[in-house]
Amino acid sequence: MNATTRRIVIGTAAVTMAASLAACGKAGDGDTAGGGGGDSKTIGLLLPENKTTRYETFDRPIIEAKIKELCGDCEVKYNNAAQDTETQKKQFDALVTQGVKVIILDSVDYKATKSWVQQAEKKGVKVVAYDRLAEGPIAAYVSYDNEKIGRLQGEGLVKALGAKAKDSNVVMINGSPTDPNAPLFKKGAHSVLDTGVKKVVYEQDIPDWSPDEANKKMGAAIDSLGKDGFQGVYSANDGMAGGIITALKKQGVKVPVGGQDAELAGLQRILTGDQAFTIYKQIKPEAETTAEIAVKLLKGEDIASLTPTKVTSLTGEFKDIPAKLYDAQIVTKENIASTIIADKVYKAADICTAEYKAACAAAGIK
Repeated sequence: MNATTRRIVIGTAAVTMAASLAACGKAGDGDTAGGGGGDSKTIGLLLPENKTTRYETFDRPIIEAKIKELCGDCEVKYNNAAQDTETQKKQFDALVTQGVKVIILDSVDYKATKSWVQQAEKKGVKVVAYDRLAEGPIAAYVSYDNEKIGRLQGEGLVKALGAKAKDSNVVMINGSPTDPNAPLFKKGAHSVLDTGVKKVVYEQDIPDWSPDEANKKMGAAIDSLGKDGFQGVYSANDGMAGGIITALKKQGVKVPVGGQDAELAGLQRILTGDQAFTIYKQIKPEAETTAEIAVKLLKGEDIASLTPTKVTSLTGEFKDIPAKLYDAQIVTKENIASTIIADKVYKAADICTAEYKAACAAAGIK
């Protein structure tokens, strides 16, 4: 679901398996896809991309640490697909072939996963959809109420436009069409903006959530609409907001821009006034719940207490998927201290580097 974004190139993580019996059950190291009981002490973790800083900074380490806490002898086999569906398919198939029985999957392209998950299920592999709801017979899904997040984004932009909102034209830069969360963000945002502003005058979906592509589309919007042809910009996430704001600055345009993910660079732009708001999603509970579900599935334990909701896949084919959906909130300059810093997502020192010290002081962040 990223202008100064850290881009981390992920190598394939090789995990050595212990030969002894684990607390999580009998080890089946070396079992192939068609083999016996499989590997009952290893959990696969497949993340989709590395343009968004959250995955390597938060999701992966939190999930790995929680799995280790709950199952000291469990191992995690990790890979990042770097936004390539075929790469992720190979990573997924390799885990199944190695006999891994539980896979946490944050899909690159949710539509592509149907056959993978179906084949895995036939081999007794449980797939936990993380953050993005993959297609297929998923064992569990952990994420946020993504349509509500879109509504929050819309509300944030309307509030940033203030009394001028009803007379304002808005540009919408949406997320990747292969991410199942993106249409939910878009739907939620439209439900607010379609009545809260004058008109959405330009709208584009951005493949791979690319900040560079968002920058180009924002430039095209300015060329098409003129510098005064819009009064605000909806950006589906902070990474793209960075690219959008760069394009706006180049043309000397200053309008409210929203985002999502509470990325460090996004928070710093909020403090300087370049970005109006972001959406803060508490990643730790999402990641830790996912780890807990994965360990329970590995041990053959019931997960009902962790999945109070049922969801249906975006195609409508797969129903009653056990799920846990978390809430989110709008973050502006006024509440960075009481949310991001209070929850120890980032320390004040992380945000208030030399370039941002004055902006932090003005916002009361020390």
